[in-house]
Amino acid sequence: MGKFGLQFKATLENVTNVRPLGEDFRWFLKLKCGNCGEIPDKWQYVTLMESVPLKGGRGSASMVQKCKLCARENSIDILGDTITPYNGEDSERFKTMVQFECRGLEPVDFQPQAGFAAEGAESGTPFPEINLQEKDWTDYDEKVSESVGIYEVTHQFIKC
Repeated sequence: MGKFGLQFKATLENVTNVRPLGEDFRWFLKLKCGNCGEIPDKWQYVTLMESVPLKGGRGSASMVQKCKLCARENSIDILGDTITPYNGEDSERFKTMVQFECRGLEPVDFQPQAGFAAEGAESGTPFPEINLQEKDWTDYDEKVSESVGIYEVTHQFIKC
């Protein structure tokens, strides 16, 4: 069992408080089996809303899956209290946005998609529907008449 932190990095233009929105936010991951090393081709997602009981009454996890290659049962759980916004002062630096508790697997890739939110750095204007799948997002903050954006989104995983 191990904890892994997803570190987020981007260049922010006139926005702050970039964060996943809601308990149904989908963290799209590629997960490697710790037993045989298999990494499925498909993206899998986990959400805070989903909770699956673990065998033997050992609590629950956000997702439980059997490895297609070695049939080992693995699980991943989102540690909800570790979800942290990415702010203006974090721009262009890696910052841990969320941690996952993993049993038998390891996250190896992350694909940001829809469901992020942010707000204007000066105005506080809410931007509730941000899609980062293209690794860039732009909009216009009418309150302060300036462009806003999130650029060059990248990530890395660290062992916690």
